[in-house]
Amino acid sequence: MKNHHYQTQLIWTGNRGTGTTSYRDYDRNYDILIKGKPVISGSSDPAFLGDPQRHNPEEQLVAALSSCHLLWYLHLCAKAGVVVTDYQDEASGTMIENEDGSGQFSEVTLRPQVTIREKEMIEKATELHDQAHQFCFIARSVNFPIHHEAHILLKEK
Repeated sequence: MKNHHYQTQLIWTGNRGTGTTSYRDYDRNYDILIKGKPVISGSSDPAFLGDPQRHNPEEQLVAALSSCHLLWYLHLCAKAGVVVTDYQDEASGTMIENEDGSGQFSEVTLRPQVTIREKEMIEKATELHDQAHQFCFIARSVNFPIHHEAHILLKEK
Protein backbone atom coordinates (compact mmCIF):
# COMPACT_ATOMS: atom_id res chain seq x y z
CA MET A 1 0.00 0.00 0.00
CA LYS A 2 1.26 3.47 -0.89
CA ASN A 3 0.49 6.62 1.06
CA HIS A 4 0.00 9.93 -0.73
CA HIS A 5 0.02 13.19 1.21
CA TYR A 6 -1.53 16.48 0.19
CA GLN A 7 -0.83 19.84 1.74
CA THR A 8 -2.76 23.06 1.43
CA GLN A 9 -2.68 26.38 3.22
CA LEU A 10 -5.86 28.26 4.04
CA ILE A 11 -5.83 31.95 4.98
CA TRP A 12 -8.98 33.68 6.21
CA THR A 13 -9.22 37.09 4.51
CA GLY A 14 -12.58 38.16 5.92
CA ASN A 15 -11.62 40.18 8.99
CA ARG A 16 -13.23 43.60 8.55
CA GLY A 17 -11.22 44.96 11.48
CA THR A 18 -13.38 43.70 14.35
CA GLY A 19 -12.91 39.96 13.91
CA THR A 20 -15.82 37.77 14.86
CA THR A 21 -17.45 40.19 17.29
CA SER A 22 -20.81 39.05 15.88
CA TYR A 23 -22.12 36.72 13.19
CA ARG A 24 -22.60 39.53 10.68
CA ASP A 25 -19.38 41.44 11.44
CA TYR A 26 -17.00 39.38 9.32
CA ASP A 27 -16.70 38.09 5.77
CA ARG A 28 -16.51 34.38 5.06
CA ASN A 29 -13.75 34.89 2.47
CA TYR A 30 -10.58 32.82 2.43
CA ASP A 31 -7.81 31.86 0.05
CA ILE A 32 -6.53 28.34 -0.51
CA LEU A 33 -2.86 28.22 -1.41
CA ILE A 34 -1.21 25.17 -2.89
CA LYS A 35 2.46 25.50 -3.70
CA GLY A 36 3.06 26.30 -7.37
CA LYS A 37 -0.64 26.64 -8.25
CA PRO A 38 -3.10 29.52 -8.65
CA VAL A 39 -4.88 30.71 -5.52
CA ILE A 40 -8.45 29.48 -5.03
CA SER A 41 -10.63 32.22 -3.60
CA GLY A 42 -13.38 30.78 -1.47
CA SER A 43 -16.25 31.82 0.73
CA SER A 44 -19.33 30.25 2.25
CA ASP A 45 -22.50 29.68 0.28
CA PRO A 46 -24.44 32.96 -0.12
CA ALA A 47 -27.18 31.39 2.03
CA PHE A 48 -24.65 31.59 4.88
CA LEU A 49 -23.53 35.18 4.15
CA GLY A 50 -20.83 34.17 1.68
CA ASP A 51 -19.56 35.98 -1.38
CA PRO A 52 -21.37 34.61 -4.45
CA GLN A 53 -18.35 35.48 -6.64
CA ARG A 54 -16.14 32.96 -4.81
CA HIS A 55 -16.13 29.17 -4.76
CA ASN A 56 -17.75 27.57 -1.73
CA PRO A 57 -16.79 24.25 -0.10
CA GLU A 58 -20.03 22.57 -1.16
CA GLU A 59 -19.44 23.40 -4.84
CA GLN A 60 -15.84 22.26 -4.48
CA LEU A 61 -16.96 18.89 -3.09
CA VAL A 62 -19.31 18.32 -6.04
CA ALA A 63 -16.55 19.43 -8.45
CA ALA A 64 -14.04 17.09 -6.77
CA LEU A 65 -16.40 14.13 -7.24
CA SER A 66 -17.05 15.09 -10.87
CA SER A 67 -13.39 15.58 -11.75
CA CYS A 68 -12.25 12.42 -9.95
CA HIS A 69 -14.86 10.41 -11.87
CA LEU A 70 -13.72 12.02 -15.15
CA LEU A 71 -10.07 11.16 -14.58
CA TRP A 72 -10.75 7.53 -13.67
CA TYR A 73 -13.22 7.17 -16.53
CA LEU A 74 -10.73 8.47 -19.11
CA HIS A 75 -8.04 6.16 -17.71
CA LEU A 76 -10.33 3.12 -17.91
CA CYS A 77 -11.49 4.02 -21.42
CA ALA A 78 -7.91 4.33 -22.63
CA LYS A 79 -7.10 0.90 -21.18
CA ALA A 80 -10.25 -0.64 -22.72
CA GLY A 81 -9.78 0.86 -26.18
CA VAL A 82 -12.76 3.24 -25.92
CA VAL A 83 -11.75 6.45 -27.67
CA VAL A 84 -13.34 9.43 -25.89
CA THR A 85 -13.30 12.67 -27.88
CA ASP A 86 -15.38 14.87 -25.55
CA TYR A 87 -16.58 14.74 -21.95
CA GLN A 88 -18.80 17.20 -20.08
CA ASP A 89 -20.56 16.81 -16.77
CA GLU A 90 -23.44 18.75 -15.23
CA ALA A 91 -23.05 17.52 -11.66
CA SER A 92 -25.29 18.55 -8.78
CA GLY A 93 -25.47 17.81 -5.10
CA THR A 94 -28.04 18.14 -2.34
CA MET A 95 -27.10 19.20 1.15
CA ILE A 96 -29.54 18.96 4.04
CA GLU A 97 -29.31 21.69 6.65
CA ASN A 98 -30.41 20.56 10.10
CA GLU A 99 -32.32 22.68 12.60
CA ASP A 100 -29.16 23.21 14.68
CA GLY A 101 -27.33 24.67 11.65
CA SER A 102 -25.23 21.58 10.94
CA GLY A 103 -25.69 19.75 7.68
CA GLN A 104 -24.54 17.01 5.39
CA PHE A 105 -24.80 16.00 1.77
CA SER A 106 -27.56 13.51 1.07
CA GLU A 107 -26.56 12.77 -2.53
CA VAL A 108 -24.65 13.89 -5.61
CA THR A 109 -25.63 13.16 -9.19
CA LEU A 110 -23.09 13.15 -12.00
CA ARG A 111 -24.47 13.62 -15.52
CA PRO A 112 -21.54 12.96 -17.83
CA GLN A 113 -22.14 13.39 -21.53
CA VAL A 114 -19.41 11.42 -23.27
CA THR A 115 -18.65 11.41 -26.97
CA ILE A 116 -16.87 8.35 -28.35
CA ARG A 117 -15.71 7.35 -31.83
CA GLU A 118 -17.07 3.84 -32.34
CA LYS A 119 -20.65 2.62 -32.13
CA GLU A 120 -19.45 -0.85 -31.07
CA MET A 121 -18.02 0.65 -27.87
CA ILE A 122 -21.24 2.27 -26.56
CA GLU A 123 -22.01 -0.58 -24.16
CA LYS A 124 -18.43 -0.72 -22.85
CA ALA A 125 -18.33 3.08 -22.51
CA THR A 126 -21.51 2.93 -20.44
CA GLU A 127 -20.24 0.10 -18.22
CA LEU A 128 -16.99 1.89 -17.44
CA HIS A 129 -18.85 4.55 -15.45
CA ASP A 130 -19.59 1.98 -12.74
CA GLN A 131 -15.97 0.94 -12.66
CA ALA A 132 -14.79 4.57 -12.51
CA HIS A 133 -17.07 5.09 -9.52
CA GLN A 134 -15.52 2.10 -7.75
CA PHE A 135 -12.00 3.49 -8.25
CA CYS A 136 -12.59 7.21 -7.62
CA PHE A 137 -10.69 8.18 -4.47
CA ILE A 138 -13.13 10.94 -3.57
CA ALA A 139 -16.27 8.83 -4.15
CA ARG A 140 -14.80 6.09 -1.95
CA SER A 141 -14.28 8.66 0.82
CA VAL A 142 -17.79 10.05 1.19
CA ASN A 143 -20.75 8.61 3.10
CA PHE A 144 -23.59 9.52 0.76
CA PRO A 145 -24.79 8.04 -2.55
CA ILE A 146 -23.39 9.23 -5.85
CA HIS A 147 -25.68 8.64 -8.80
CA HIS A 148 -24.67 8.51 -12.46
CA GLU A 149 -26.84 9.54 -15.38
CA ALA A 150 -24.40 9.01 -18.21
CA HIS A 151 -25.18 9.68 -21.86
CA ILE A 152 -22.94 8.28 -24.57
CA LEU A 153 -22.85 10.04 -27.93
CA LEU A 154 -21.12 9.14 -31.18
CA LYS A 155 -18.70 11.55 -32.78
CA GLU A 156 -20.10 12.79 -36.05
CA LYS A 157 -17.76 12.24 -38.97
